Amino acid sequence: MSASKQPASTNRLAQESSPYLLQHAHNPVDWYPWGEEALSRARAEQKPILVSIGYAACHWCHVMERESFEDVNIAAVMNQHFVCIKVDREERPDVDQVYMEALQAMGVQGGWPLNVFLNPEAKPFYGGTYFSPGNWQQLLTSIGQAYQNEDRKQLDASAEQFAQVLQASELEKYRIPAATEGFSEDEFKLLVYNLAAKFDRELGGMNRSPKFPMPSIWRFLLRTYQLSGSRRVLAQINLTLREMAWGGLYDQVGGGFARYSTDAKWLVPHFEKMLYDNGQLVSLYAEAYQVTQDNLYREVVYDTISFLERELTSSEGGFFSSLDADSEGEEGKFYVFTREELRDILDDEEPLAAKYYNCTALGNWEHGRNILHRRAFNNDFAEAHQLTPEVLNELVKGWKQKLLAARNQRVRPGLDDKILTGWNALMLQGLLDAYRAFAEPEFLALALWNAQFIENKLRNGAGLYRNYKNGRASISAFLEDYALVIQAYISLYEATFQESWLHEAEDLTEYVLAHFFDPTKEQFFYTDDTGEKLIARKKELFDNVIPASNSVMAHNLHRLGLHLENSRYADLATAMLRRIQALVVQEPQHLTNWAALYATHLKPTAEIAIVGPDAAVLREELSRKYLPNAVLAGTKSISELPLLQGREAREGKTTIYVCFNHACQQPVHTVAEALTQM
Repeated sequence: MSASKQPASTNRLAQESSPYLLQHAHNPVDWYPWGEEALSRARAEQKPILVSIGYAACHWCHVMERESFEDVNIAAVMNQHFVCIKVDREERPDVDQVYMEALQAMGVQGGWPLNVFLNPEAKPFYGGTYFSPGNWQQLLTSIGQAYQNEDRKQLDASAEQFAQVLQASELEKYRIPAATEGFSEDEFKLLVYNLAAKFDRELGGMNRSPKFPMPSIWRFLLRTYQLSGSRRVLAQINLTLREMAWGGLYDQVGGGFARYSTDAKWLVPHFEKMLYDNGQLVSLYAEAYQVTQDNLYREVVYDTISFLERELTSSEGGFFSSLDADSEGEEGKFYVFTREELRDILDDEEPLAAKYYNCTALGNWEHGRNILHRRAFNNDFAEAHQLTPEVLNELVKGWKQKLLAARNQRVRPGLDDKILTGWNALMLQGLLDAYRAFAEPEFLALALWNAQFIENKLRNGAGLYRNYKNGRASISAFLEDYALVIQAYISLYEATFQESWLHEAEDLTEYVLAHFFDPTKEQFFYTDDTGEKLIARKKELFDNVIPASNSVMAHNLHRLGLHLENSRYADLATAMLRRIQALVVQEPQHLTNWAALYATHLKPTAEIAIVGPDAAVLREELSRKYLPNAVLAGTKSISELPLLQGREAREGKTTIYVCFNHACQQPVHTVAEALTQM
């Protein structure tokens, strides 16, 4: 070990629960976690602040730590000139959100690691992402010296300007005009046209690389297909879902998706696996199966949930956050195979398996290694190799079992075992969507176990916590957490008819209205008004890899407004969409969850009530259909819920009521009859 890389004693991060912060607990940097202790010291000593933000599964975060933060010489410069703060962006998305926007205001493309320099009042004046060791040390020295002389005035002036930019309303910043017209099919067609202009029509996804799965886009397009019947829309959905499921982005052996593909062909993933991606992709593939009955989509759902149970589920029923891209210091090493390794594992079946997974002696990736991926439909591959589809399916099943068993002997990627409320809610929603599509009891059992975990471990009085680790919940929840839990609880009611989940969703919604709502802009702040005050209180409007918390809340208010016959909720949902409607049409690729709410407003939402002894049976049958614009209520006997009041089982048989805008069709007794009314 070189003299500049001597191990250091522990710093303050050793007291934290975040795996990402703990990774830096032995750095020679005098790290603080984000909090008043660090901020007070900066104010007292009038020292600038360095905030370094990342997350446990971030490859380049690890690289910068090894190269710079473990180097005693570089650490000495950091400690001399700055109060140094380390932030886990997944625990503190509010801090990340503010300083990521600051970086973008500086004209720098965002990413992680995110390194931002602040004045003692926590206002940013400079920043960047990854820096090589030489550039980093030079930058630290330059800024440190500049802040000690006359240049400080200039840096403080820049910080004031950036702070003013951050404090501007998102609606004002993007100059979004309030909609003057209602929702129309012509405008919706323009929205879809603007989105379709960004498609990659050869390889699926959007026309860019790296390629992210972006489930929100394809879930919106499933709604569009249901509304329009457009074969071109369905073809683009199927192309994308097939290419993702065939590519290296998807773990062909163990199930589950990596965070993104570094290339346009979905072949080379950034190998980290995130809970939030996999929860949403389970929802997407389950819904796509409802529409198409494609068995590839069924296989993806089942194998991804198996991966979740095997690798991301805690003994208490919570779901862990992520798996690292690296193992043994190498990205992807856990997941790839040489031909020699395949021969050792599969013996005389290896030549056929190598063709199926497109593996070569030279390797299709680095160092002679292969990323397993597919390029043909099973039926076509079977025919080309004189096999029946049934025989091929059995062979593939055996290959996967053997490869998984061999892979399990390897050094595993690092696990980020913190449990985040919002991400758990996304996976909970995925399990419920899978249960609707396949009526698999195990999916519902896992969903209920997780929901009880959220109730038992992540409730904070009337509100929620963000984080759970080592038996302790911490950090007040953000709008993302509330919105996603409310969404999942509404769905859990619709999947079980247990009314307590709907009441929990209502209670949490009232909390959000009391503590997050900005009535002047008809949107919600990201942070609770009882929580820590940062230099700016932001609103999340744009749908990203995770849909914007405001768009999720708008959907929730629409659904709850119908379930509870609460016009205040329903009207607010519409007002929120109207406020951002013009931008949704212009830039739909960044606002597809809002666009899904626009699709909902083009036709009345079906209000379905099932009453009678077989309510659960008919619910299960009805739920197998793709019904994105419907709310579903039910009971075996009587209920005080608005959609069920005055409803009865006619002629002693379980009865289905289909209503639109509080006007009902003729009561019927079969799902087939109900579907014709919709």
